Order: sequence, then structure tokens, then C-alpha cells
Amino acid sequence: MSALSGGLLTAFVVTALIAPQATGDAVTAAFTACAAWFGPYWQLLLLATFGVAVVLGASRYGRVRLGGDVAPEFGTFKWLAMIMCTLLAAGGVFWASAEPVYHFADLPPAYADVPPGSTEAVTVALAQSFSHWGFLAWAVLGTLGAIVMMRADEKGLPLRPRTLLHPVFGERIQHHWLGAVVDVICIIAVVAGTVGPIGFLGMQVSYGMSTLFGTPDSYPMQVAIVLGLTAVAVLSVVTGVDKGIQLLSRFNVWLAVATMAAILVLGSAAFVVDGFLSGFARYVQDFLPMSLYRGDGEWLGSWTVFFFGWFIGYAPLMAIFVARISRGRTVRDLVGFTAGVAPVATALWFTVLGGTGIMLEQRTPGSVAGPLADVGLPAALVSIAQQLPWGAVLGVVLLVLTTTFVATTTDSMSLAIATAGTTGGEPNKFSRAFWGLLMGVAAVALIAVGDSGVSALQSFIVITAVPAGFVLLPTLWTAPKILHDMAAEQGIR
Repeated sequence: MSALSGGLLTAFVVTALIAPQATGDAVTAAFTACAAWFGPYWQLLLLATFGVAVVLGASRYGRVRLGGDVAPEFGTFKWLAMIMCTLLAAGGVFWASAEPVYHFADLPPAYADVPPGSTEAVTVALAQSFSHWGFLAWAVLGTLGAIVMMRADEKGLPLRPRTLLHPVFGERIQHHWLGAVVDVICIIAVVAGTVGPIGFLGMQVSYGMSTLFGTPDSYPMQVAIVLGLTAVAVLSVVTGVDKGIQLLSRFNVWLAVATMAAILVLGSAAFVVDGFLSGFARYVQDFLPMSLYRGDGEWLGSWTVFFFGWFIGYAPLMAIFVARISRGRTVRDLVGFTAGVAPVATALWFTVLGGTGIMLEQRTPGSVAGPLADVGLPAALVSIAQQLPWGAVLGVVLLVLTTTFVATTTDSMSLAIATAGTTGGEPNKFSRAFWGLLMGVAAVALIAVGDSGVSALQSFIVITAVPAGFVLLPTLWTAPKILHDMAAEQGIR
């Protein structure tokens, strides 16, 4: 399975190098079709997952202890740090500074009547960003699927994507060709979603160093950055969850908190606080209309459906990772922290970075939106840092934070993929290191093509989200059934 998944990834990279234009066109066409045909289903799936998870967490089943009557392996802060850093790094660092500015400069079609540049436009821009990275995203990545996986692990089943279908198909899914297909598709999806941020990181840090210090923004510099990140990720995943991964995650969280504090002091704390409160209130008020908006197909394919498809593609492997680190947690812990606390923290992070970008854009129109439109994602973070006091120092800190965040996603997903490739127990160090190295090498190869090569692979995860979405569907009823049985076993009913 690992050999087949790695072979298919290698084939994609080689094809992109040989025929980048044709590869990009083919992926774009398939992406557009998948977004149009399956977008409504994905929106409903995420909404239903969040609804079921909240009901389970608030009910008496919330007291069910996952993995049996054992103490949690990791403290609450360590546990939440690993979960948050794994998803947030997958794109949150890039998009946190860019997406609110995008929506402020070009309002979402559902809010076309809002006056551009107004206070309400700030609120809408932040609320729209929250809707993409908020409750629905976190719920599909860390609740129902993780519950099914943890029950399977308790029963001695392997932590593989196919195990999500075990409550439906029974033991035969573990040995049927369909199970192998599910595993391969889900692994390719998460690899595609991880290689993209690695490649973007190389380009962003190279651009940032060039802008701040005049170093060459060149392919060799981008390669050196990606290889350095890969080395950190491989070292982290080889040392294991209890050492490298959780230590790097905690470092990321503390550095992110310090960075947010610095931006609030150097920027405008009052603007950020007002933006967060008004934006989050608007998000809650318009929660259903934003989640289910179907008015503009082209816009949806670029934003809501793209992100929802990306998260669905990640979800089966994220379920493995969350299950691996959540033994001893109650259902209420899992739902409350993953689908409650984490989205609020993410919204705050987006407001500090993106909200500050909007504030600077209001003061000097084009100062952030201009470079963002001309250069793309790498320009947003640097443009924001440059306009604040101690901009060079802050810029370096943000680039370091971006690198360590993406390294955390790489090591966590390398562990999840390696776990999916084993029949039981912990994957060996070679397998864990192999996937980290393979994703780093793939990113190095694709950035040789340019932004189009990385973007093509990033879009490919939305194509793989089509089958992944059907793999996740049974968790809507199998997770409640599992908790019903566990509640009886633990004397809760």
C-alpha cells in the first residue's frame, strides 16, 4: 500500500515536470467538475458532522471515555497543541494573513451590497474567513472519525482509513480490494494536501528573506528552505509523539501566542479586538447561510468548496492521528476542545494576522492587497510585517513560525500515513522518516515548475475528496452507535 501510494505520487510529480501545462489543465478541469458536482454534498456533510458531534458531546454520551478506562497519555495543553498545530499549519498560517484581506478587497458575493471599505466590510471579511476555518472544518477533522478509529483500536483493528468502514462492512473490509483502494486514495489525498503547504513555504520564506534582507529569491534558496524544514520534520517524527511531535507543537503554540501579543502591541489591539468580536458575532449569526451558500459557483470553487474539499481529504488520516493521541479522553473533551475551543482560537489567530492586514489596507489602500494580487500568498505576511514597528524582526519571527508550523503538519501526517501502512502497533522509524522525506522531495520537484506545479497538487486533494467524502459518511450513524455500546459497557446509560 505504501509503495503504491508513493509510486502514484512520484508519477504525478514526474508528469508535472514533463508536461506542467497539460497537468495543470487536467487537474483544473477535474477540480472544477468535482467542486460543481459534489460541493453541495460536502457542505451538507460538514454541517451534519458538526451537528451530530455537538449533540453527542452535550448528551450523556459525552461522559464516555474513549480508549477505555485509562488516564490520558498527554496533558490537555500538549494534546490540544498537537491537534491545533497539525491542522492550522496545513494552510492556516498562509491563509490567516491573506484570506481576510482578499475578502475585504473583494467582498463575497453573498454580501455584495455591503459598502466596500466600510466597518461592515471588515466584519464580513473576517466572518467569511471564520466560516471556512471554523466549527465545520474542525468537526470533520477531529470528532466522529476519531471516535470510530479509537473504538477500532480498542478492538485491536489496524488504524487505517478502511477501518472507518468496518462498522458497515465488517471484518471483510480489512481484506477486500475496496479497503486497499480506500487506503491508497486517502493517503494520496493527505500527501497532496501536505506537499502543497511545504512548497508554498519554500516560496514564501524565500520571498520574505529577499524582501527583508535582499537575499536572492531563487530556486536554490527555496530548495534549501524546504530541505531544512524536511530535516526538522523527519527528526521530529522519528523521535515519536511523546518527544519530537509534542515538543514541536508546544513550541509552535507558545511562539504563536508571543507573536500575536507582539502584533497586538505593535499594531492596533483595539481594532483587532473589535474585529474579532464583531466578526465572530456575524459568523454565528450567519452560520447556516454561510455554510450552505450556493449562489456563485465560481466563487464557491475558489473558496468554500475548495476548503471543505481540502478538509475532507485530510479527515481520514487526521482521524488516525487524533485517535493516536486521544486515548483516555472523554467524548466531551474531544468535541468541546476540537470543535469548540480550537475554532475560536483559530478565529483569533486569523483576526490578529488578517485583521491587522485589513487595518493597514484601510490606512494605505493597496499596501497589502496590491502585493497580494501581484505576488500571491507569500506577499501578505511580509507586507503586514513591513508596515509595523520592528518589521524586520517581526518578519523573521513570522517566517520561523510559518516554517515550524508546516513542519508540525509534515511530521504528524508522516506518522499517520506510516500508521496506516502497518497492520498493528507503532510504525517503524524508517517508515515514518520515508514519508517525511518523500513529501519534502516532491515539494522540491514541484516548485521547479513554479507556483502552478504546487497549486496543481494542492487542487488535487479536492479531487480525492470525492471518495473520501463517502468514506466519512457512515460516521454520522456509526459513531453514535459505537458510543451507545460504550456507554452501556461503562455503566453510563
